[in-house]
Amino acid sequence: MQGVMEANLSSFKIILGSSSEARRKVLSEMGYEFTIMSADIDEKAIRKEKPEELVVALAEAKAEAILGRLSIDDFKKDAEPTLLITSDQVVIYEGVVREKPGSKEEARQFIKDYSGGHAATLGSVLVTNLKTGFRKGEWDRVEIYFHEIPDEVIDKLIEEGDVLYVAGGLLIENPLILPYVKEVVGTTDSVMGLPKALTEKLLKEAILGAMDN
Repeated sequence: MQGVMEANLSSFKIILGSSSEARRKVLSEMGYEFTIMSADIDEKAIRKEKPEELVVALAEAKAEAILGRLSIDDFKKDAEPTLLITSDQVVIYEGVVREKPGSKEEARQFIKDYSGGHAATLGSVLVTNLKTGFRKGEWDRVEIYFHEIPDEVIDKLIEEGDVLYVAGGLLIENPLILPYVKEVVGTTDSVMGLPKALTEKLLKEAILGAMDN
């Protein structure tokens, strides 16, 4: 396996702070075993002027919520460090930030807007070392261009319902929408909510960075 596991680092445990099936899939593809905890936060209560600041702040709030439910002293005593991964994502359309649709009607309008057009995903990853307290987060942006999406395809996507639970109602990995994706400037795993390269980089820094301090 590439990345952190090849770096001859000490063994470590991972907690994925997300209930997202897509993020679970991506982290599994990376070859990691992990446990799952979800953060129950009011995302609408956190507002920032810039979308880059927003997604990082939301990932930090999720980390804080999960840390509040854990006995951190136990993790500090463990021989093996535990790394907590939290993340967040928004879609940007014509300069406007889009989070999860509030209704089927809003999801339908979102997808109609993308038809024959362009949107971007902006996602953050934050890794916290529970043993040392070291924390590092960054963001990743992907540009997505679409062909015209037929109304019947949009209807099927709404009927399936998965688009209601993702930022901007955007699911480019869905078999229904995939044929209408014209170009992706960036990586599909980032659009799914967990950019692999960035996650690997932050996991490594959370281990080695703590050693350098």
